Amino acid sequence: MRKITILSAVLAAFAVSHASAQDKGGMAMSSEQVTLPAACEAAAGSMDMSSMMGGMQNMMSGGQMDAAQKGNMDAMMKMRGPMMKAAMIKDPDLAFNCGMIAHHQGAIAMAEVELKAGKDEKSKEMARMIIDAQRQEIEEMTARVEALAK
Repeated sequence: MRKITILSAVLAAFAVSHASAQDKGGMAMSSEQVTLPAACEAAAGSMDMSSMMGGMQNMMSGGQMDAAQKGNMDAMMKMRGPMMKAAMIKDPDLAFNCGMIAHHQGAIAMAEVELKAGKDEKSKEMARMIIDAQRQEIEEMTARVEALAK
């Protein structure tokens, strides 16, 4: 329980902003950045999430996590800022769609880690289904955001 509390505190305080680092085990981190559509960025305003980024790199590169853990952490850290930015959008429909786009991009990145590092074929099949479904949903939500922004 203490480890979860500490990790939660660390996650709440820091995020990673490296795009395609490679760990000692040779597993490439997801290079897919979590980005919001332009309409989401415009609706969120000039909120700068970079002040919340930093620190976690030491934990990730300090040998405390294996390649899969680093990949999953990288995915979560990349989606955190855009999701928080989307949460600041006043229009609830835009906030929902923009936040879910970032969330789905993070889920895709985590599913990609499963495909690279996972051993269980059922889990890998779920990861493939998640990637396919969530890419489609991102397209649909992006179209919705564009329609709402008019």
